[in-house]
Amino acid sequence: MKYGMDVRAEAVRYFEMGFANKIVGRLLGIPHGTVKRWLYAYRALGKEALFVTKHKTYSHDLKVEAARAVTEGRMSKPEAMAAYGVKGRTQINEWCRLYREGGADALLPKPKGRPKKTEPAFSSREEELEARVRELELELEIQKRINALAEEIERRRRTR
Repeated sequence: MKYGMDVRAEAVRYFEMGFANKIVGRLLGIPHGTVKRWLYAYRALGKEALFVTKHKTYSHDLKVEAARAVTEGRMSKPEAMAAYGVKGRTQINEWCRLYREGGADALLPKPKGRPKKTEPAFSSREEELEARVRELELELEIQKRINALAEEIERRRRTR
């Protein structure tokens, strides 16, 4: 958490007094973009939203329902944030974009980590051996080129 609870409480106090995000940012010495996000969450979910700093995960069904409600025009983004308990505007924007592009399946969780390396499947032993021969021939060609370069460098060095 970059800004402490005391700074957030001060921002809430200024929001309640009616100050805009740029003024609050100047008063607190915080970038106005950060304060703008806080103000959006404050207006959509209330002051409690600024004091919850843990990362929250959302179920696939909740993402789909929230994105569907916004894209179909049943709710505005702040209304959907309040109804579904979504803290960040960025999240609901991303869900709506993904839902428009790929439907409900686009909101499924992505697999984590590097994909597993798969070995090529050969239909016969003969194909496997042909692939191995091609691989060895390529290695031999590379080694020949390296040797030729080394000889060329050595020859140039001797002529100097």
